[in-house]
Amino acid sequence: MARKYLGGSGEPLTIWISVAASTVLVFYGYDQGVFGNVIINQNFLETFGHPSANLQGTMTSLYNIGCFFGAMSTLITGDWLGRPRQIILGSTVIAIGATIQTCSWSVAQMIVGRIVAGLGTGMNTATAGVWQAETSKMRSRGKLVIIQMANCITGFSISNWLTLGFSFAPRDVAWRFPLAFQIFFTLCIYALCPFLPDSPRLLIRKGKYEDAMDVLAALEGHGATPDSPSVRAQFDVIKDILDREHVNTYSWWQLISGRGPPGLMRRMILGACMQAMNQVSGINVTSYYMSYIFINALGISELLSRILAACGSVDYLIFACLAYFVIERYGRRKVMMCSAAACSICWICIAIATGVAAHGGNSYVTGSVAVAFFFAFFASFGMGVLGVPWLYPAEINALEMRTKGASLAMATNWICNYAVVQATLPGVQNLGYKYWIVWAVICAAFIPITYFFYPETANRTLEDIDRFFETQPGVLVFNNKLATQLERPQVYVEQDEQIARQAEKGSAWFGDEEKGTNEVSIEKVV
Repeated sequence: MARKYLGGSGEPLTIWISVAASTVLVFYGYDQGVFGNVIINQNFLETFGHPSANLQGTMTSLYNIGCFFGAMSTLITGDWLGRPRQIILGSTVIAIGATIQTCSWSVAQMIVGRIVAGLGTGMNTATAGVWQAETSKMRSRGKLVIIQMANCITGFSISNWLTLGFSFAPRDVAWRFPLAFQIFFTLCIYALCPFLPDSPRLLIRKGKYEDAMDVLAALEGHGATPDSPSVRAQFDVIKDILDREHVNTYSWWQLISGRGPPGLMRRMILGACMQAMNQVSGINVTSYYMSYIFINALGISELLSRILAACGSVDYLIFACLAYFVIERYGRRKVMMCSAAACSICWICIAIATGVAAHGGNSYVTGSVAVAFFFAFFASFGMGVLGVPWLYPAEINALEMRTKGASLAMATNWICNYAVVQATLPGVQNLGYKYWIVWAVICAAFIPITYFFYPETANRTLEDIDRFFETQPGVLVFNNKLATQLERPQVYVEQDEQIARQAEKGSAWFGDEEKGTNEVSIEKVV
C-alpha cells in the first residue's frame, strides 16, 4: 500500500511541501532582520559594553560565516539525509543558536550563538529550494520559489514589527524575546517535515526506485499509481538523464578540470554567480541595517527609524509577492535584467540625495528623498533580483549534482553576505554618500552579465536543461534561440513523447510476456 503523506496527493501535497520549504525561508528572513534591530536597543548596548561600530558589524556578520559552513556541510549530508531530514537537522541547530543568543551576557557568547544559528540557516537555505524545485511541476516551479521568497520577506517583516513592538518592553526583554522567538519556527518545521516525501529525483539517484515511483505517483495525484503510464514516463525521463550523465563515475578532479559531463562546472559557476549577484546588490545593507542607516546616515530618531524600517519591510513584501505574476510570464532573464536596472537607478538617486545633504542641502528634504528611494529599492529588488538568484541554482545544475551545486551556490551567497554586512557600518561612516555609488555600479553590471551568459530556464523541465547542456553550447548564449526563447523548445517536447512511447511499448511487452506465462501455466494444469 502506498505511503500517505501530509496533504494526501497531487496539488495539496505540493502545497504542503511548499509550506514547509517556505517556513524555512520565513525562518531565514526573520533571522536576517532581527539582529539589525536588536543592536540599536539601548539595554543591549549597555549589556555588551557599548561595542564599537566595527564590533557590532562583526557580531552581525559572523552569522553569515556560520551560514557559509552550514551550506558547505550539505555537500556531505544533503544527499545522505535527504531533503526533509536535512531541514529538521538545520532547524534544530538554529534553535540551539537562538537559545545561546537569548541567554548571552558577553560578546563572546553572542558571537557563538550567532555562528551556531548560522550553521543551521546555511543547511536549510541550501536544501529548501532544491526540494521545492525537484517536487514541483514545470509551469509552477518558478511561482512556488517566488512564494518561498515572499515568505522570506514575511519573516523579515515580522522581525521588524516584533522588534518595534518589543522596543517598548522593559529592560532586556526588549531584545531577548525577539531572539528567542526563532525557536517558534523550529517547532513549525517539526510539525511539517516528518510527514512529507523526499525528492523523487534524489530517490532515483540513490537507487530507491520503488520509493521514487511512490512519490511520483503521490505528486501526480488524480488517482495515479506507480504503474500509471504518466508516472512511468516521468520515471523513465529522469532515469534516462541520470544514466547518460553517470556523474558518479568521475572523480572530483575530473569534474573540476572539465572532463565530466558537458557543462557541469559551467552550470555550477552560473548558479553560484547568480547567488553572488543577489547578495552584492546592496540588499543586505538595507535588510540588516535599515534602522541603523536611518539613525546614523539620515539623522532620523530611533522610534521613527524603527517605524520606517517596519513599513519598508511591508513594501518589500508586497513587491516580492507581485513577482509571482511575472516570473513565469516574462522568464528569468528579462525579470532579472529589468529588476537590476531599477535597483541601480534607486542607488543613484540615494547617492544624489545624501550627497546634496552632505554639502549643505536641506536635510529634511534630502532625507525624505533618500527614504523614498530606499522604499523604491525594496520594490525593485523584490520584483526580480530577490527571487531569480534563489530559483536559478536549483534549476540550472545537473540532475546528479543538484545538491552539490545548490550547496556551493548557497556558500557563495553567504560569503558574499558576510563581506557586505561586515563592510557596511565602516562604509557608511567613512565613505558617506559615495558608499551608495558602489551598489549602483554593481547592480548595473548585472544586466550585461545576465544577457550574455545566462540561458533561460522558465518553461523547461529540469531534464530539458540537462539536454540543453548536452549540446555543448557556447559560453555566450544571447544569440542562441534554444537558450533564450521563453516558450518550451519543441525538440524537448518531442524527446519526452519518444520516451513515453518507448515506456508504453515496454509496458505492453511485459504485459504480453506475463499473459503468455499465465497461458503456459494453464496449459500445464490442464
